[in-house]
Amino acid sequence: MTRDMPRLPVSDEGLRSRHLLGLPEGVEVEEVEVLAQSRFLNARWEDATDDTAGQRARPLTAALGIRLGGGKPQARVLRLNRHSTLTGPYEVTQADALALGLPATTVTAFDVTCPRDRGAKPYPGGDRWGLKRAFPDAYPTLEEERVLLWLVAAARRLGGVVRTGQTGVVLQPDMESAIDLTVFSDRWVEPAEALAVVQRAAPRARLSVPTSEWNGPMPGAGRAEWRGLTGTAEPGGTGLRDALLEHGVLDPDERRRLAMEAAAFDELMLAAPPAAESFGVLVDLGVDGMVAVEASEETQLPPLLQGLPWTQRGVVAYRVRWEPMLIEELELEKPSFEHRVARTRSAPVVQAVAKALHAAVGGEIADEDDFLLDPNDL
Repeated sequence: MTRDMPRLPVSDEGLRSRHLLGLPEGVEVEEVEVLAQSRFLNARWEDATDDTAGQRARPLTAALGIRLGGGKPQARVLRLNRHSTLTGPYEVTQADALALGLPATTVTAFDVTCPRDRGAKPYPGGDRWGLKRAFPDAYPTLEEERVLLWLVAAARRLGGVVRTGQTGVVLQPDMESAIDLTVFSDRWVEPAEALAVVQRAAPRARLSVPTSEWNGPMPGAGRAEWRGLTGTAEPGGTGLRDALLEHGVLDPDERRRLAMEAAAFDELMLAAPPAAESFGVLVDLGVDGMVAVEASEETQLPPLLQGLPWTQRGVVAYRVRWEPMLIEELELEKPSFEHRVARTRSAPVVQAVAKALHAAVGGEIADEDDFLLDPNDL
């Protein structure tokens, strides 16, 4: 970001009651805009003095800033939705950072306005985002929680921090704490083909299959005699009989017919099972855990992918996830040193698998916060 910007109004008492997004040197304002549009469908810029939420956004240019302020730099308003905005960027001096408890590397900041929605005291347990630590007495809910989760995700992506209003707690998420990736594509590949693709990046990959196969009911199951209303033998066993009786099928001949249809359907499914609608591939990393690739149809797309021509035909999500030996450490704000070491060694495998899948099926790659990534940056 350019340093030709207004200074953060640290003397404003209201500033300390609002959330702040602090950013280091080198982060451009357009990056913040793209991350906002990645989470908030209608995110747009508007004049800082304009309270009309419905105004169409105008491009952010140096000429526009000069026209608005007569050459004096002014903050801009990035509207996330009807209720929440970011105002900035503001210049943050070292004295400002010290006064607000921000890291010395913070050079710019956005002032966040959003509703104050608080619920009950947070439950004990994992606190991956640090929000339980920041709000120990009343956890954010609804719109405030949504905005705070985005702020933490944006800070992690950009190497920044979030200063929470009222409490003044500073959250500094680890940029390397999120390594999971997802490839969104309009192309479906069968499990065997997907396995071959993953094995190019991780030769030890294997299909995730059940530990044992189901070959149908045991011989004679469901055909033993039972004494029903007529005292005659009936296929389906007592479990099916009781279910039919429960649903009002009192006629023994009708129950017999339904039981035979169920047996015929089971036989058909065993002979010609339907094509897989989802599958998984596993890569064993030994003491570092494993990488799991899960393929399935996806209906909840990141905002930046919604409405694109290729997503209208249906989208498949190939999710590449790291699973450590101690899965509960994924929910810790500050996991153990051993966890971080294993994560560092596993990240290249996740990236290589995602790149191989993207090369095979096309589409887009997103991180676990639904922020899109350039494959060349992996």
